[in-house]
Amino acid sequence: MAETATHADQAHHSSTGLSNNKLAMWLFLGSECLLFGGLISTYMLYRGRVITGPRPNAIFDIPFTSVSSFVLLMSSLTMVLAVTSAQRKDDSRTNLWLTVTALLGATFIGGQVYEFTTFYREGLGFTTSLFGSSFYSLTGFHGVHVSLGIILLLSLVGMIKKNKITGNKAEVVELIGLYWHFVDIVWIVIFTLVYLIPS
Repeated sequence: MAETATHADQAHHSSTGLSNNKLAMWLFLGSECLLFGGLISTYMLYRGRVITGPRPNAIFDIPFTSVSSFVLLMSSLTMVLAVTSAQRKDDSRTNLWLTVTALLGATFIGGQVYEFTTFYREGLGFTTSLFGSSFYSLTGFHGVHVSLGIILLLSLVGMIKKNKITGNKAEVVELIGLYWHFVDIVWIVIFTLVYLIPS
């Protein structure tokens, strides 16, 4: 009986010691690093290319974006609390922290929509300049990832409430947490390179 259990455990783990699910998530995040690397490199090449329309330093509102960034970074803390609660098998606290994380993410997205709307009114459209195209592509693509993360978080809350998660519930929460932390780390890089380093 014990031997059968050992074989079952090995079937769900790769040779690295990670579960197959975690290994798949790390491989996915690795491919996302390449994608964001390409977008960030493109922005760095084109950020000074402004023939018409406003320049970055004329429209960026650093204090506003800093607050928005802080909100997103705080969501990493609440995600850690959700993972910890899941490991303790405390479903109610897990759902609470997952919901708070989703709300913080939604606040960040709301700030990004407001920022994009303001930039558009000030004359920076997607096709205004190479800077505009690369800026909207990079930050918009990140916004899509945050939005997807919010959907995953809220879906996870619903699945936990209905007890529809098969297998290790804590691992599922941890996998979503890995994705969420990745999105936050990418934003730190984007915020530093796009907003804080002058073109």
